[in-house]
Amino acid sequence: MADSPPADYALDEDGVRDLLRGTAPDLATLTLTRCADGWDNSIWRLGSELAVRLPRRKLSVPLITHEQRALRAIGPALEAVGIRAPVPVVAGEPSEHFPHPWSVVPWIAGTTALGSSRADNARWVDRLADALRALHVAGPVDAPRNPVRGRPLSTRDAAMRPRLQALDRRTALRGAWNAGLDASLASEHVWIHGDLHPGNLLVTDGALTALIDFGDVTVGDPAYDLASSWMLFDAAGREAFRRATKERYDEATWTRARGWAAYIAMILLTQSDDRPEYLAVGASTADALDED
Repeated sequence: MADSPPADYALDEDGVRDLLRGTAPDLATLTLTRCADGWDNSIWRLGSELAVRLPRRKLSVPLITHEQRALRAIGPALEAVGIRAPVPVVAGEPSEHFPHPWSVVPWIAGTTALGSSRADNARWVDRLADALRALHVAGPVDAPRNPVRGRPLSTRDAAMRPRLQALDRRTALRGAWNAGLDASLASEHVWIHGDLHPGNLLVTDGALTALIDFGDVTVGDPAYDLASSWMLFDAAGREAFRRATKERYDEATWTRARGWAAYIAMILLTQSDDRPEYLAVGASTADALDED
């Protein structure tokens, strides 16, 4: 993952307050602190319980719209199984001042799973299984569609082959990818998170408490989300996760999931030179595929 690209849009504190005054004036006087400028969005903490989420690139504008729409359907289902999601409390409309969608979302406390060990993560395999059962339900025919996530693996084969050659020693990646390509295609198209890596799962007191960053939310093959098993858990945890989900996903889905895990590991290994935490996830995911 390279450095965040230059922003196409940027607002200072006064600009963000102007947005709030026009849409949610009761929130405009709360404390406001810039927290992060990510790849796609800027995040401002608003008071103690909220955050403002603003697109910072043209390409990320539709991601905000996708979140606003999908989380209205997905959020309550996740909440019902005890998993929080950043369901917008204000869906900011484009205006003359900032002609793009934006959101006010809950501020969800916790630390990402990047900061915990695979063995520790295995303590909450059942909670993640519950979350994915709640999430992986049929979406509407006009639901957001991501150009990469949740699609057939064959759509990424041309991008994957050169990377496999560059990391020739990672034979498990090649085997997992080829097996995933050969696995029968999904007949279902369900809601999926689309970016379920350790940085997008929040943990509190050793328990999974939230899924965040739904910018890549889409309908598609649930195998894409299941790839997180190789990013999160040790061998015992992966086996426990399979048992916890055995009634929901067939063997072909898990074979495709392993292929997607190989793809994500390869991307992290070849594009994370300046992000050591994600380079480490790529390496440990490849090692997990080796173990299996």
